[in-house]
Amino acid sequence: MGEGTEHRRRFGRFRPPEAGEGGTMPLLDHFRELRYRLIVSLLAIVVTTSVAFVFYRPLVQVVMWPYQLASRAIVAKNPGAQLQVVNTGVVAPFLLNLRVSMVAGLIAACPIWLYEIWAFIVPGLLAKEKKLALRFVGASVPLFLTGAALGYWVLPKGITMMLNFTPSGMGITNLLDMNAFLALELRLVLLFGVCFLLPVFLVLLNLIHLVSSAQLAAARKWAIFGFFVLGAFANPSGDPVSMMALALPMAVMYVISELICRANEKRRGSDLGIDPEEFNIKVD
Repeated sequence: MGEGTEHRRRFGRFRPPEAGEGGTMPLLDHFRELRYRLIVSLLAIVVTTSVAFVFYRPLVQVVMWPYQLASRAIVAKNPGAQLQVVNTGVVAPFLLNLRVSMVAGLIAACPIWLYEIWAFIVPGLLAKEKKLALRFVGASVPLFLTGAALGYWVLPKGITMMLNFTPSGMGITNLLDMNAFLALELRLVLLFGVCFLLPVFLVLLNLIHLVSSAQLAAARKWAIFGFFVLGAFANPSGDPVSMMALALPMAVMYVISELICRANEKRRGSDLGIDPEEFNIKVD
């Protein structure tokens, strides 16, 4: 018994603090748990980044595919177009490979850091709610990856539209800085991926009693309008197809989240013997 206690005490610093009854814990323990979740997430990203660095050549090809697709479309339309990729500096090639590997590592580690985010929030939920919500958290990984893939697909259309503004027949060469292009691609891919986590986020807020289905219904038209505004500003091209590629899925997922929250409130009310309508906060 003494050895077991000493073992738990020795390795206790490597474990998150345990929540008390009802998921409560002191403020200092919240910061300790946050530190633990961040360290685990960072270690996972470091490991996946290290693995990705071994395969950096094919990864660079994946990163460059949107630009290559866009350049072929531009040259087909304007054979005289001059396009060139540049990577300036002695250490630039190494930094490029490192950044590409970090992007790949961040995406590959998404199951771990998404879980750590969930594990930091979930202690305050009831046991039944944990089981129900865990199903939607399990959907967060494919949702994030689907959104990231959609952003990756939209990027060539944006590049094509932007470079088509170059006047033809004037000897102007478009120089693409690799680091700037990688930053643009990363922002777009992560933005689409995070936006596709909307259903998980809304259901989670409903489970911790911060948002009701009535509030979601009242805000539906403004939320959908906001999705189209976000779609217009999020993609670099601004064309209707790219805008709707983000706005329409988010609108559909918002409605699905509203229905899930309503069903969850009915289940919660029936378990407690309370009228489910009492969970809905009416908004004028």
